[in-house]
Amino acid sequence: MNTFSINLERIPKELMFLLDILNEKADGYNEHYQHNLKNKLADMDWQLFLDLVAHHRLYPIIYTKLKRINEGLVPNLVFKKINNAYKKNTFQMLHLTAVMEEVSRIFTGNNLRLLVLKGPVLAEDLYGDISKRTCRDLDILVSIEDIIEVHHLLEKIGFEQEEEFQIDLNLNDWKWRHHHLSFYHPKKHVKIEVHWRLNPGPGREPSFNDLWERKRISSLTNYPVHYLGREDLFFFLITHGARHGWSRLRWLVDIDLLARQNIKWEFVTRLLLKYQFLYLGGQALKLSSKLLETPIDQEMKLIISDPISTQLAQNAIFYFEEMVNLHSEHLPERIESYHNQYLLSLMTTKQKLLFFLSVLYPSITDVKTIKLPKRLYFLYFPLRPFLLAIRRTKKHSISK
Repeated sequence: MNTFSINLERIPKELMFLLDILNEKADGYNEHYQHNLKNKLADMDWQLFLDLVAHHRLYPIIYTKLKRINEGLVPNLVFKKINNAYKKNTFQMLHLTAVMEEVSRIFTGNNLRLLVLKGPVLAEDLYGDISKRTCRDLDILVSIEDIIEVHHLLEKIGFEQEEEFQIDLNLNDWKWRHHHLSFYHPKKHVKIEVHWRLNPGPGREPSFNDLWERKRISSLTNYPVHYLGREDLFFFLITHGARHGWSRLRWLVDIDLLARQNIKWEFVTRLLLKYQFLYLGGQALKLSSKLLETPIDQEMKLIISDPISTQLAQNAIFYFEEMVNLHSEHLPERIESYHNQYLLSLMTTKQKLLFFLSVLYPSITDVKTIKLPKRLYFLYFPLRPFLLAIRRTKKHSISK
């Protein structure tokens, strides 16, 4: 097995023990190993261990693996807390499954195509059991041509849009600047993210029609629920995970389990080359191989051949060392700065050019800063740098 040259020295031992459990090295069958393990666990920070299990959203699979460990390795209170989280997640996944099936049925009845991106279908497909993976909401992908109709339909069945951003139909920048809208059902207590892109733009990716042609039908529900084909799922998971710095191990566990399935690596390679994400595939497989012992076979060689992917994999280790939560309201300046630089490092030269050009494209914020009549919207382009400067000056003054 090739574990690649990735330095894990700064990863806390609590996280290394968590990796041991995921790799089933803590099964206790070897008495010598178990004796050494007990010595290592003598000064284990069990609260940090629990925090890591929760942060990486791994309590379902950790619980099932912990049951195979001999008693005494993990304190009973620690095991009970993970068990309680596992049970709570099982009920949550059953509830999400019911909502997912209902939404799919309603969409089909209204001639709207829908692809489920993650959630219960992913748990069933990769883990073989919906109780073994966590999911807080439902992520679905629809055609951008249907987004207005989807919006109205969701509101009709009780979902309310969460105000994440506003749309100006005269600019249309929302189509590529953002990639999803969020809706929440106050009675069902379920959030749905409606995607019209797999990833935020600017950048190229497979069209909805292409993804629909390669779709699969889940065996989880009675009513047909459609989700991504294996190769498209790999594409989505690696781009999503990379964008978030692989800051949750759960995403790498997904990659490990998917890579062990019957996947067409030749097609994956062509897909990644076409959309210039080959090095992200290499980053994901190298991280998964190093941390989770994912087997790397000959068909994956081209994906992992780019040396840049090794550096990108090493850069992602920072998020494990620091237990970074990118969804925190206020990221420390040091971590925010690192993440911004990391995101730039993921881009090819062409993608960086598109990104910097997108910064010059007017947004709804510019419209709010200075209101112009529709016939003068073209002036937002030359005014964009000045409007950015005005907002930054105001922000700086407020922070002072």
